[in-house]
Amino acid sequence: MSIEVVMPKMGESIQEGKILRWVKNVGEKVERDEVILEISTDKVDTEVPSPASGVISQILFAEGDTVEVGKVIAILGDGVAASAPAPAAVPAPVAAAVPAPVAAAVPAPAPVPSSVPSSVPSSVPASASVPSSAEVDVVMPKMGESIQEGKVLRWVKKVGDKVERDEVLLEISTDKVDTEVPSPSAGTLVAVLANEGDVVEVGAVIARLSAGAGAVAAPVPSSVPSPVPSSVPSSVPSPVPSSVPSSVPSSVPSSVPSSVPSSVPSSAPVPRQSGARFYSPLVRSIAATENISVAELDALSGTGLEGRVTKNDVLGYLARRGNGTSSVPSSVPSSVPSSVPSSVPSSVPSPVPSPVPSSAPAPAPVLTGGDSIVIPMDRMRQLISEHMTRSKQTSAHVTSVAEADVTGMVKLREKYKDGFLKREGIKLTYNPFFGWAACEAVKLWPGINVSVDGKNIIQHRRVNLGMATALPDGNLIVPVIKSAETLNITGIARSMSDLANRARTKKLTPDDISGGTITVTNVGSFGSLFGTPVINQPQTAIIGLGAIQKRPVVRELDGEDVIVVRSMVYLSITYDHRVIDGALATQALAAMCRALEGINESTVTL
Repeated sequence: MSIEVVMPKMGESIQEGKILRWVKNVGEKVERDEVILEISTDKVDTEVPSPASGVISQILFAEGDTVEVGKVIAILGDGVAASAPAPAAVPAPVAAAVPAPVAAAVPAPAPVPSSVPSSVPSSVPASASVPSSAEVDVVMPKMGESIQEGKVLRWVKKVGDKVERDEVLLEISTDKVDTEVPSPSAGTLVAVLANEGDVVEVGAVIARLSAGAGAVAAPVPSSVPSPVPSSVPSSVPSPVPSSVPSSVPSSVPSSVPSSVPSSVPSSAPVPRQSGARFYSPLVRSIAATENISVAELDALSGTGLEGRVTKNDVLGYLARRGNGTSSVPSSVPSSVPSSVPSSVPSSVPSPVPSPVPSSAPAPAPVLTGGDSIVIPMDRMRQLISEHMTRSKQTSAHVTSVAEADVTGMVKLREKYKDGFLKREGIKLTYNPFFGWAACEAVKLWPGINVSVDGKNIIQHRRVNLGMATALPDGNLIVPVIKSAETLNITGIARSMSDLANRARTKKLTPDDISGGTITVTNVGSFGSLFGTPVINQPQTAIIGLGAIQKRPVVRELDGEDVIVVRSMVYLSITYDHRVIDGALATQALAAMCRALEGINESTVTL
């Protein structure tokens, strides 16, 4: 059986990646999660693990090639008949790339010769609809490791609209991130199979595109079975539009600031980010071609998610700039929803979207008339509930507890925290020390850094450290520090601060919340001495950090027992007893305690 290795999506706006190096060659055996190549995007360089065990039978792209997200870059086989490497120039087969427009370019058919069977039609009616083979399915994407569904927030395109490849079709929300879904192919949107507000399972078809050149929203043939999941209501909009859309979408702002000159030479290329605004590769490419400056882009009112400037915004601006009709916009177009749902409580900073979009406000508490109030769970809380319950049903939970003397660590932090804040611009908390110590323990006892795949144990070579983070709405999320074992305490502190800030402003990418191998959670920050946290599936261990307290303890001094005051902390490790035994877990916990107790001014540099 062959298994395809595809170019992964490494962030919300990433549409391609460059192959830096093939770690494995054709004919080599690989294990699941073993690194097979290294790639580079405009945001990150990373390793691509194997999706399964097997033998590399084909490599479809060479080092240095730039490949679109989702394309097949290699093929794994079972090793029985591994083929020679395919030429690097041979592209991976992609169903969506079958060019339906070819049919439109074929000359009018000649009369059918008499030798041709009469069952073959002599011509194709001009009014015939685009065949289903020329249609491309748009599916609900998987936006994170544990994400099983997404909610449709807003359809940016309507049935009948023409779209380009990578142009935004709709906006969706999961319990972790809100994001835009780009079109997988150029064509015409012929069917929308999920309404705004619908919750759709990952992988379910939510729309169809016609790749035909002359397709004008033809109805889906009745012989094609509907891929709409049972959860999609019967009120799905008809795929036939009532009118042909305007050439310029209505979501494009009708005006731009008058302070921007009609033609400003671009003295420098547009950066990926200007201030708080991110510009996609497509927008930057158009800006470079059309000589649009950063100042012009910054002045545009974006219609994308969180005010992002889209391709249509830029094209609309170019059209108005060419006609000399630029003017100051009086307001954001009414067709564009606010990036901050109205249901966000006043205590939450305005950039933080609510877990429930404004189209479905969080249900209000219901008075029962007695001494109780019924508070319906919001969607994120329901998903957390399901995740925790599934974890308990999946793993055999056992917890071990140990105690560490962290007096040296406390003194070190107190001495350097002010200088650290001035130098790094972030506060020095205790969490980076605990994260570093957890990585040191995993280095010594890698058997706790595993996951389960059926009857196989997957040993992870990297420590992708999850850090449980409380959100302003009271919910919880676990962003991941990739390859945390390679970082020192300062590096872990930077990563923790960045991820925590982006988690609380709901700006994490799918990559930020996936791939964790072991998690730490600081229950002590709320005063708990220790806790027995639930394992974050598919991981098999989670470390609980208790409150640091000064306590009298017994120490030996010159052969005599003395009572001294020390800063002490309880640490717990909850582990999956299916694959981790008590001896292994407690030895790893003891190693973490030793690492913490060894922290002092002479051993650690901040």
